Amino acid sequence: MKAIVNEGCIGCGLCASTCPAVFTLEDGVAVAMAGDIPEEELPAAAEARDGCPVSVIDIQAD
Repeated sequence: MKAIVNEGCIGCGLCASTCPAVFTLEDGVAVAMAGDIPEEELPAAAEARDGCPVSVIDIQAD
């Protein structure tokens, strides 16, 4: 599973605070880690996706 941050991020930082192992803020917008989400981080990544106020985070199967 991979995390993707699509266009439209408002840089609120919710994803980075919810799942810092997968999401960071760079230049005022969220960036997802390259590669697969570690299995133990999947619940937190899903929580970040679900909590995104502008719904720009996707979690996709490989």
